[in-house]
Amino acid sequence: MAHILSVQSSARDEGSHSRALSAELVEALGGAGANMIVERDLSEPVPQLDEKWLGANWTPVDARSGEQARALALSDTLISELEQADTIIIGAPVYNFSVPAALKAWIDQIARAGRTFRYSENGPQGLLEGKRAFLVITSGGVPVDSPVDFATPYMRQVLRFIGITEVTVIAADRLVQNADDSLAGARTAIANAAGVQSALAA
Repeated sequence: MAHILSVQSSARDEGSHSRALSAELVEALGGAGANMIVERDLSEPVPQLDEKWLGANWTPVDARSGEQARALALSDTLISELEQADTIIIGAPVYNFSVPAALKAWIDQIARAGRTFRYSENGPQGLLEGKRAFLVITSGGVPVDSPVDFATPYMRQVLRFIGITEVTVIAADRLVQNADDSLAGARTAIANAAGVQSALAA
């Protein structure tokens, strides 16, 4: 049984295209019947990093106080969710040309030296290799991968930084201009992803 982690960052619940398409992707990949699914909804706020967190993170594990361990507890949980997943689905609407603040806060919690990457003599090395990720990117007017889209390349870089290099983008962009065609294109990409999944399983 495969493990899917679905991370959703839209501020909207009802009417969110990124949430709806992510749910369709989960079903296309087999749904709960074929997978263990963990949902991380970032509408439940993830705190931003602060001085206590930073101090705890740079303190060796065996030297951390109880307070420092508590400061990193949520980060440890979020990283464990990533470590256990085979497939990561990230629903990311484009807000003001970039990712939602909630998603940036999640990234800051999971990008930790010694856990998801390490520094080597050749530079940073990602530690979460052998996983695949799907970025479900939605936008009202920003074309995905255009010069004004800072969300999609940023998310690719973050995932590559922690070792996840197999990244598929499923885009429903410029929804204000042409929602029907954009959503249809995204659903075609989801169907293609499911077809690849079926071929791999055969």
